[in-house]
Amino acid sequence: MEYTIKTIGVLTSGGDAPGMNAAVRAVTRAAIANNIRVKAIFRGYEGLMAGEIQEFTSQDVSGIIQRGGTILKSARSKEFMTPEGRKKAYETMQREEIDALIVIGGDGSFTGARQLGQEFNVPIVGIPGTIDNDLWGTDSTIGYDTALNTIMECVDKLRDTGTSHERLFLVEVMGRDAGFLTLNAAIAAGAEAAVIPERTTLEKQLETAIGYGRRKHKNSSIVLVQEHSVPGGAQAVAKTIEELHPEYDTRVTILGHLQRGGSPTAFDRILASRFGVAAVQALLDEQRSIMVGLQNGEIVYVPLSKAIKQKKDIKDDKWEALQVLSI
Repeated sequence: MEYTIKTIGVLTSGGDAPGMNAAVRAVTRAAIANNIRVKAIFRGYEGLMAGEIQEFTSQDVSGIIQRGGTILKSARSKEFMTPEGRKKAYETMQREEIDALIVIGGDGSFTGARQLGQEFNVPIVGIPGTIDNDLWGTDSTIGYDTALNTIMECVDKLRDTGTSHERLFLVEVMGRDAGFLTLNAAIAAGAEAAVIPERTTLEKQLETAIGYGRRKHKNSSIVLVQEHSVPGGAQAVAKTIEELHPEYDTRVTILGHLQRGGSPTAFDRILASRFGVAAVQALLDEQRSIMVGLQNGEIVYVPLSKAIKQKKDIKDDKWEALQVLSI
């Protein structure tokens, strides 16, 4: 059988996430195994518009599965979000004879990909790569597990210092507009509380957590704060605590981009590899405008429109577990 897709373009877009390289490797080798050429697009949509493209062989992706970040580089592009920018990107695809596109990224990257596919009838498959784990339709995104482990290790070390100096540490965690990283890291690290956008009762959360700690005569507490849970982030929460409990010696630690780096965990390497192979298979099956996802351990295909528009919810049992375990 002769496939209509002879060349696949692959790019990484938006914030980098550990495991993106594993996904690029999987896409490249899965395509080559099916006699399809692979063209790597550097610097995301910016590179697609500018023609920063190189054909990849299996050797080009050798030895990258363990590397963090993305060898293809990444960039956010305002120009691509305009009709003129997407037209320029499509013209590049025509010149390079790229028949289909695999986009590794998050919500914003998929929004642009969907528009390009609709406007120019381009087959596009998305691979969810974001530490935020906020895309609907998949239980986990590439990079989430690695970031979660990084946060946990940092909080473990902070607890040593907090206990030694009888301090309350507020740790600001990434996550864009979602609290998945913050909540799960709080559970994993044994934090006293998590301040996340999905739960807005800030004063009650803090009063409960700190109150329990005082009754148990704990000499330190750790509270994880999602960066956009309240205006001003962890610094604003610290001010609230100082007003409620001026007796506490409060310190703020902002983990920042430390959370994005590092070698991907085994889970992220395996997930990215499965996603990459599945993305190529989806194109061979003539699917388009879909995202590869993971549900209950199985690969699924989700319409990009749903992945972008539908909101992924925090599980109540996890939130309740944190409340119980902080007692």
